[in-house]
Amino acid sequence: MNTIHIYTDGSSRGNPGRGGFGVILLWNHHRKEISKGFTYTTNNRMELLAVITGLEAITKKELPVIVYSDSQYVVRAIKEGWLKKWMKTNFKGGKKNKDLWTRYYYLAQNIQIELKWVKGHSDNAYNNRCDELATSAADGKKLYIDEGYEEA
Repeated sequence: MNTIHIYTDGSSRGNPGRGGFGVILLWNHHRKEISKGFTYTTNNRMELLAVITGLEAITKKELPVIVYSDSQYVVRAIKEGWLKKWMKTNFKGGKKNKDLWTRYYYLAQNIQIELKWVKGHSDNAYNNRCDELATSAADGKKLYIDEGYEEA
């Protein structure tokens, strides 16, 4: 397997509310799980932060990456060119999550990424595990501040 597979999911308890994300990275026989919870955030931020965290965890940036997400917001913004328009207009019109989208945009410049939408809460075991990681992180005792959200 010369491709890195990243499964992601985000969660929030209330929107906004407590939130978390879960990520699974797969490459050859390696598997890594990452999760983190936040005191006050949104579901869309957690979905996007999961993708960013997965990409930032890659050490072999030269390998192609397939990112699986159940977030239409994330997948469509990238695949349908919304993000490129937002970057060109500096997020004119109050587009949300500028901090995270900008972070993703520059990170993605040096990685060959293919995004695939997967149905959430369905039969994809990796997506379901990411959901467990995300909700457990949101419900956990060690929560961080989503500075990008709370300062906006």
